Amino acid sequence: MKYNKLGSSDLNVSEICLGTMTWGEQNSEGDAHRQLDYAVSRGINFVDVAEMYPVPPKAETQGRTEAYLGSWLKKRGRGKLIVATKITAQGRGFGWVRGGPGPIGRKTIQEALDGSLKRLQTDYVDLYQIHWPDRYLPLFGNMFYDPRQERATAPIEEQLEAFAGFIKAGKVRYLGLSNESPWGVLEFLRMARDKGLPAVVSIQNAYSLLNRSFELGLSEVTRREGIPLLAYSPLAFGHLSAKYLNGAKPAGARLTRFPPFGQRYDKPNVMPAVAAYADLARKTGLSPASLALAFVRSRWFCASTIVGATTLDQLKEDIDVEGVALQDEVLGEIDAVHLRFPNPAI
Repeated sequence: MKYNKLGSSDLNVSEICLGTMTWGEQNSEGDAHRQLDYAVSRGINFVDVAEMYPVPPKAETQGRTEAYLGSWLKKRGRGKLIVATKITAQGRGFGWVRGGPGPIGRKTIQEALDGSLKRLQTDYVDLYQIHWPDRYLPLFGNMFYDPRQERATAPIEEQLEAFAGFIKAGKVRYLGLSNESPWGVLEFLRMARDKGLPAVVSIQNAYSLLNRSFELGLSEVTRREGIPLLAYSPLAFGHLSAKYLNGAKPAGARLTRFPPFGQRYDKPNVMPAVAAYADLARKTGLSPASLALAFVRSRWFCASTIVGATTLDQLKEDIDVEGVALQDEVLGEIDAVHLRFPNPAI
């Protein structure tokens, strides 16, 4: 397993990160522990959770994912495992999370962080991420910025000042962003420099063969500012495994169980692009999932690729991609498909 330094931090994270958003909904506590045992045995030292998980979010399951990791940590010990979690931001409902997430300030962070630490059964998290911006930003399949959607928000300087207190107290080691824009990342960095506050060290955004929007602006931020990508949804909710092609609805699959959950992928060029990438994978002698994961892993701006699975067999296939290197010819063919179907699931 290869390890990459996470931005300006002293964290060296495995290039494959164990994603967890199915734990507590599609996966039991026992399933979660078996995934953790296997992942660690393969050299993975990085696991990503969130206070609002599992997904789809609902009151009766919220927090289970962190709790499942917490019970494993209590049983196995923290060791060298790097634990990342996320604070739920305002703007998407979720009234059952702390009574409804308000603007991110000291009180909000205190409540969220204390809840996460209790469920995780630990004293600190290595990477604490803002799950999505506190301010308005079109996200999760919404493409067009609409200034009329602006909402009251905590200024970025105030957010950083609040996080700084928890970093100083030792409850958080480093701060990361998620679902952010180039302006947002640069503003967090500017405020940190101008005010002597903690700098963010990573950005967790969606990135896959169906959504390469990170390359349009954020990749330059990585190059200039050293803020690497933690790529989530590298298989585009399972679409890039090709299991949903031709109207298929595999039993137990996420989009079979939760049909409305995936508006990012209910767009006209998604399935034609998936079919084209699946054909290329077969021609290359790889499974469609392996091609998709190997592509994300090959990107110079990506520090770690977050993989999630509902079965151990899926997890094994995902981790096995560490041994797959795509040749320049294959990468060129991927780019040719991308030109035909640019970012169909942005």
